[in-house]
Amino acid sequence: MSETASSTSAPIPQHRPRPATGPGGPGRGPLTHVPLSRAPLPDWDPMLPPWAGSWEPAWAGGDREHSADGGHGAHDGHGHGQDGVRLHVRRTPGAGDETAVYVHGLGGSSTNWTDLAAQLAPYAEGIAPDLPGFGFSAPPGGFPFSLDAHADVVAGYVESLARPVHLVGNSMGGAISLLLAARRPELVRTLTLVSPAMPDRRPDPRRLSDPRMALAMLPVVGAPARRRLARLTPEERALQTIRLVYADADRFPRHRLAEQAEEFTARSAQQWAGAALARSTLEIFRSWFTPGPGSLWSVAPQVRVPTLVVWGTEDRVISVRRARRTAETIPSARLLVLPRTGHVAQMERPVTVARAVLGMWEHVADARW
Repeated sequence: MSETASSTSAPIPQHRPRPATGPGGPGRGPLTHVPLSRAPLPDWDPMLPPWAGSWEPAWAGGDREHSADGGHGAHDGHGHGQDGVRLHVRRTPGAGDETAVYVHGLGGSSTNWTDLAAQLAPYAEGIAPDLPGFGFSAPPGGFPFSLDAHADVVAGYVESLARPVHLVGNSMGGAISLLLAARRPELVRTLTLVSPAMPDRRPDPRRLSDPRMALAMLPVVGAPARRRLARLTPEERALQTIRLVYADADRFPRHRLAEQAEEFTARSAQQWAGAALARSTLEIFRSWFTPGPGSLWSVAPQVRVPTLVVWGTEDRVISVRRARRTAETIPSARLLVLPRTGHVAQMERPVTVARAVLGMWEHVADARW
């Protein structure tokens, strides 16, 4: 059974509607009519540690254009080898035959999905990869870090699972998931986008975890700004990030701050980490200024799979003003806007997001979405 949330919990920023076409066209239900499942969920345990990780190939023997050596570089034990890209993956054991693949955002990792994957575990196995250059996944040689390149890697990984999946993406991972669902619909059963990185060109320093990051890229003042940033402890960097992506940083479990700091420390030891973050950031900005068919706004109408869009009213990174347009542009999408929630609703409101995701799965199974 399910109940319905009509996004009455938060006002929806207005956007001029675009004509809908295809299966989600004029006959689709109200945009904000989101079913919330009443199926039993596990008790939320904020003390739950990250799921165990392992190394898995994104494709088997594939000769991919995004790898300078054709995907056949020397194996380093953690990165890429004879099978191409190898990803660090965290799996959440789940019941039934369903599989959910979770794609993290810029600067994030597979640990961003610990709670949501646990909530949905009674209904689906959860698989959360670290994207190339993030978490513990080393990028292959010559990897360009574009959204297209990341989407190609995730598509190769999902293809290796040999079954369609419920694809869930946040921020940059949402844009990647959007591209994958549009181009490889046979791999995707449903799509959930949590604050996807749709074009948002606001010049607002509050979108940075530390305003000095903007100065770090400038001549003259850049060098001292970079030195001050380098002196931040892992704990300080972790807290800055949480304050950016949470509406209320006090909701973030204190013990997980230490986990985040430990992850920052581990990443700082990877020689590719800084370049991966910088290049991926640049490629997101590049995608935002891409006109015509290459624009994410042009890709969104090509998504034909059932889609749930989730946004927080207090999102500082990608404005909630992009929420309605995103959902309206995707033919089979519905929109849930959550009050007092930031950029990572799956972490800040895991139970509510789980009920919305599971509600979509139930309605899709009954052909009611």
